[in-house]
Amino acid sequence: MDLRAVRGMNDILPEQVHRWHRLEADFRMHAEVHGYGEVRTPLLEHTSLFARQIGETTDVVEKEMYSFERHSEQLTVRPEGTAGAARAYVEHGMHAKEPVTRWYYLGPMFRGERPAKGRFRQFYQAGCEVFGDPGPLCDAEMIELVTSFLRRIGVESFAVHVNSLGSAGTRGRYRDELLKFFTPLRDRLSEDSQRRLEKNPLRILDSKDPRDQEAAQGAPSILDLLDDEDQAHWTGVLRYLDVLGLPYVVDRGLVRGLDYYTRTLFEVKATASDLGAQSTLVGGGRYDNMIEGLGGPKVPAIGFAMGMERLLSVIPEDAGRRGPRCFIAPMGQAAAERAVLLARELRSFGLSVELEGRGARLKPMLRRADALGARLCLILGDAEVERGVVTVKDLVGHTQEEIPLEGAARVLADRVGELGPGSSQARGMR
Repeated sequence: MDLRAVRGMNDILPEQVHRWHRLEADFRMHAEVHGYGEVRTPLLEHTSLFARQIGETTDVVEKEMYSFERHSEQLTVRPEGTAGAARAYVEHGMHAKEPVTRWYYLGPMFRGERPAKGRFRQFYQAGCEVFGDPGPLCDAEMIELVTSFLRRIGVESFAVHVNSLGSAGTRGRYRDELLKFFTPLRDRLSEDSQRRLEKNPLRILDSKDPRDQEAAQGAPSILDLLDDEDQAHWTGVLRYLDVLGLPYVVDRGLVRGLDYYTRTLFEVKATASDLGAQSTLVGGGRYDNMIEGLGGPKVPAIGFAMGMERLLSVIPEDAGRRGPRCFIAPMGQAAAERAVLLARELRSFGLSVELEGRGARLKPMLRRADALGARLCLILGDAEVERGVVTVKDLVGHTQEEIPLEGAARVLADRVGELGPGSSQARGMR
């Protein structure tokens, strides 16, 4: 049997995963300096959580969720992170513990859709959620968090798209306007959009079907229907974006594919990549009715999610490169016994060390050290052990010297710290 990974679910091998580690570490640091704490929610939730909050007529619920029944429970592997975070917020009574809650998360999500470039069935997202702040300043600051993070990881070519969906009353009026607009065009719509026309015509605006996109040309804009409160909020968001100096595009066709959104919507799209139709790097918006819909109090909320695979496809290839590493090349039994102790000492200083234990000759070991990207190769033969020294070969600087074995780990930790990336970690773990 030729067993392979399920289509759209990919292995991440060691030579790739160090870039993931760097991206994840940068996101954690960036979120935490903005006042967010990490939340970890289960991979499995009750199916009703997603059906009610995401929307029964959305593609995610209708076509893409991995759902099953087990022990008389209807369960779904999470297709996104917001609904689970909101459920956790309600379940743990966070509204009674603090006026504003800021959470971030990292982890895998699952959608049974057709795999494409930048789109997978198991994919990884990082995101942030704010519960308890209804104001436009909060919205603008979250967009600033996103854009400053993208620049931090080396993504410069992107555009911020913003729109407003208004509150429930505005959406009701907009639904009526869309129904009047699309009803005469019913025969030109895709089968899915014809079926959704009566229930949720907003979904037509989010359709990727060329027939629907063509029919939607000239559709009314929700921005023309905002009530006074929605208009004040929308104007405030744009004002704060201007104060922050963040360029943006008012995108009247932006509705996103989930039903829980209210008021502010935003997407960040790559403008210089080969992602094609999957150019959206970050998407988010307000969902002020979700907490109440889950049985909690009326608490406003806003959040975003970003696809890690897509980010990795647009950040520079050298982002996340490993810091300096040591490779230990022992020759002889006594040397191997001393080398295993030296490796342990070096690792206690936070250094990444590979110890060759196969008894190879020196030349192949040097080639192996070079292939691994090691900065230093530590050569240790029985003669060196007898003299109490180790030969240190700098594979980049092309120098070689002997240093005493006693205290070698501390000397090398200091040296590796001076040679390049990773130095703070090496010093910080002493």
